[in-house]
Amino acid sequence: MKLVFMGTSDFAVPSLARLIEHPYSIAGVVTQPDRPRGRGKKVTYSPVKELALKHGLEVFQPNRIGDTDSIDVLREWEPDVIVVVAYGQILPLEILDLPRLGCINVHGSLLPHYRGAAPIQRAIMAGDKVTGVTTMFMNTGLDTGDIILQTPIEISTEMDFGQVHNLLAQAGADLLLDTMAVLISGSNPRRKQDDHRSSYAPRITREEEKIDWKQNAPTIRNKIRALSPQPGAHTSLRDQRFKIFRSQLIDQDYSAQPGEIVDITADGFVVQTGQGTLEILEVQKEGKKRISSREFMKGFNLEPGEVLS
Repeated sequence: MKLVFMGTSDFAVPSLARLIEHPYSIAGVVTQPDRPRGRGKKVTYSPVKELALKHGLEVFQPNRIGDTDSIDVLREWEPDVIVVVAYGQILPLEILDLPRLGCINVHGSLLPHYRGAAPIQRAIMAGDKVTGVTTMFMNTGLDTGDIILQTPIEISTEMDFGQVHNLLAQAGADLLLDTMAVLISGSNPRRKQDDHRSSYAPRITREEEKIDWKQNAPTIRNKIRALSPQPGAHTSLRDQRFKIFRSQLIDQDYSAQPGEIVDITADGFVVQTGQGTLEILEVQKEGKKRISSREFMKGFNLEPGEVLS
């Protein structure tokens, strides 16, 4: 079977690695153009491009996948199937109809729940205890294609976005191999999604990265988990912004206003929320590295009564 792989981010790397390990003929890899990344804005390869080049695969990086020239390249590769994992562009119908077995996608949720760009973050923000991965036949809708296979994954209350992301990326790679096997066998299971049960997972906005201390403690903690390690939930104190990466619920309430520091502990500091309290355990000042709250307090001299904004 000849295939084309389309992917860009870290989430796609395990899937491409699994396909390389197995006897599939990979005609080429399509990924997003090289772009400035990180603090220094250095132009770097996507994680998928790095892996593809390491294994001598042909790499194609169109600015617009729907351009005539891009479609011509894919047509010349003559794929039986196109595998899409966290690619970052919408495929036009002309590409979806190109391979004889269709285009299949690995998505980081149990569809039809959390269609869209940020399914993992949204599941954690919602406090979900179970998420998963889905493979589907792609159509022109946003994650609305027929489901092929699914794998549920439990989310521990201690897991943050980075941990859940990595777990689902590996589970998605395993599910992709199972999906390829059923495609080869010709016994293609496909199940239409129930649109009445669907939900949407839009990208995280900059406004959402701010912590609203008027919310209750579990809601704030889930936001911190969902945005750790990137981009990080943030708050301010003494006109300085800092990010919070880890916290834990405290079974004690104080007669204090939301955002007020109510206690200093051996491991961090306790903040009153709209309902309940949180102990803050890991933080990062702007321009500095991520550190424990214990280290943070050595240079910040926090006092109960101060209010985070």
